[in-house]
Amino acid sequence: MSNRLAHASSPYLLQHADNPVDWWQWEPDAFEEASRRNVPVFLSVGYSSCHWCHVMAHESFEDEATAALMNEHFVSVKVDREERPDVDAVYMEAVQAATGQGGWPMSVFMTPDGEPFYFGTYFPPEPRHGMPSFRQVLEGVQSAWTSRREEVGEVAEKITRDLAGRQLDHGAGGLPGEAELAQALLGLTREYDSATGWLGGGDTKFPPSMVIEFLLRHHGRTTSEGALEIAEGLCDAMARSSLFDQLGGGFHRYVLRQRPNGALVPHFEKMLYDNALLCRVYAHLWRATGSDLARRVALETADFIVGELRTAEGGFASALDADSEDGGGRHVEGAFYVWTPAQLREALGEQDAVFAAEYFGVTEAGTFEEGASVLQLPRTDDAVDPDRAAGVRARLLAAREERARPGRDDKVVAAWNGLAIAALAETGAYFDRPDLIERATEAADLLVRVHMGDNARLSRTSRDGRAGDNAGVLEDYGDVAEGFLALAAVTGEGVWLEFAGFLLDIVLQHFTGEGGQLYDTADDAEQLIRRPQDPTDSATPAGWTAAAGALLSYAAHTGSEAHRAAAESALGVVKALGPRVPRFIGWGLAVAEALLDGPREVAVAGPVGGALHRTALLGRAPGAVVAAGETGGAEFPLLVDRPMADGAPTAYVCRHFVCEAPTTDAAELARKLGG
Repeated sequence: MSNRLAHASSPYLLQHADNPVDWWQWEPDAFEEASRRNVPVFLSVGYSSCHWCHVMAHESFEDEATAALMNEHFVSVKVDREERPDVDAVYMEAVQAATGQGGWPMSVFMTPDGEPFYFGTYFPPEPRHGMPSFRQVLEGVQSAWTSRREEVGEVAEKITRDLAGRQLDHGAGGLPGEAELAQALLGLTREYDSATGWLGGGDTKFPPSMVIEFLLRHHGRTTSEGALEIAEGLCDAMARSSLFDQLGGGFHRYVLRQRPNGALVPHFEKMLYDNALLCRVYAHLWRATGSDLARRVALETADFIVGELRTAEGGFASALDADSEDGGGRHVEGAFYVWTPAQLREALGEQDAVFAAEYFGVTEAGTFEEGASVLQLPRTDDAVDPDRAAGVRARLLAAREERARPGRDDKVVAAWNGLAIAALAETGAYFDRPDLIERATEAADLLVRVHMGDNARLSRTSRDGRAGDNAGVLEDYGDVAEGFLALAAVTGEGVWLEFAGFLLDIVLQHFTGEGGQLYDTADDAEQLIRRPQDPTDSATPAGWTAAAGALLSYAAHTGSEAHRAAAESALGVVKALGPRVPRFIGWGLAVAEALLDGPREVAVAGPVGGALHRTALLGRAPGAVVAAGETGGAEFPLLVDRPMADGAPTAYVCRHFVCEAPTTDAAELARKLGG
């Protein structure tokens, strides 16, 4: 028998539709029901590819006795954090403030008014490692609710009051300048371990995509060899480690250093946002260095996005699960990706299996679990026959295709599709892959047709070509605008500039507060216990800095002072945070690099895809905007009154619409743009 989640659109919520728990979605009726019954609300937040979310579901939410306890004493609400990042952000802030850590699944107990009073993440079915069991937690909360209600209410009120009273220093002290960016680079230099190629000293390594974008832009503006060295080292380490799928392309979520063997083992879920960001990073690294490794990784990641995440409607699915069937009836993490020596022999024969084991680091003891190993590459390929390596890789990939595949969360998230559009458009342009540009255009069409539709606003998600009920948040507007602007630059189709402007006008009207600070939700969105506002990067660019970057680019295209002023106001936070926590505001630092450079405006009066247009796209000037076409500027303000010279394609490089002498020579244009 199904519960209320059977009517949800989220694949994550649908995974819980057959639980014996009487789940509700996040809706007013749930809180009204808790008030009517005079019971607390239990909020459980997760997402479909979250390994520990699945574990807690199997251990507790599928257990009849635990479900009966939940149903009798609580109103239980299940939330997909990818659909409702605002709900996730507000209560995660409370969890982190109370416990000093966070994660998913997130477990929060609150009053019927939504005021939280007890927190946690994963709870086991039995007490272990100092953690109480989930049933002990339920019983303890229910006892406190019935016997110490006044105390519970006071705690909830205090937590809510403290959250609401938190004030963000949004950097009203001015714009980031050379000093702040130099200090940020110094901080990253101190954290960078040249021996391993990773940042930071902890065992868990997340891909620092936005930091690398800052480093590449800093090098493009200043020719800092130190910045480029760190960017190259980070990209090399990631590409050769088990973070990258050495057979099928694409990146896993993060890697964890195992003790005592020191192996880096991935958390095997593959997220659209990681792969979109990293595809663009490696394409930009190739643009800066010409690295063959960067070219290969960018293209293999783009092909992974298109091949495994593209939906029937032309958008891109959110994620692939970490878990899959292992061939023995078990559903386990990493089963699709790991190899034993015996499996290598079965797929390759004895001689090539020995070669593959040495090349990919597969050992008899195993580097993962139960004697299996994750694949990684040696630090250098100099002694390896590339043809043999390619042949072995292709045969292993074919053998892996026979395995049970991980599940896919096929909802389309607007922000992450915006990131993918930018990555695929640029990668397609750099490497003469028009198919990638076409896939980017189809995803953009879906966002316009379904997520924007006939409404004046952007929907956060869609599934099967139908928009979800949840409103877009700031990151959706910023990242989709970023994708549209990249697509406009590559295709020469000004309609994408127009759509970006439409979205950014909504940012100005509904997401911007006094003094230029930005909020993650619109001023007319559902009111939670706190209006979320976070300028720091997590796995994706913060909505705050994503919007700042798109606003700055749009202003460079159009000359709009309102959009530039909004971008500058938003970048004050980078002056405040960049020197202190550069790893957590990398995209803001990258946007600041563009601001210091102008950004440069490049008008190419001539054919889209021609030599001058390609040269403009390959320029390393940070954040440069490109408009190309032969229509005399009907779609791009940058092209107005900038004709071809003597009938030849002509490029104009400008700042604030003041241009240098035009050129018809691609080599000269490359020099002007650091190409």
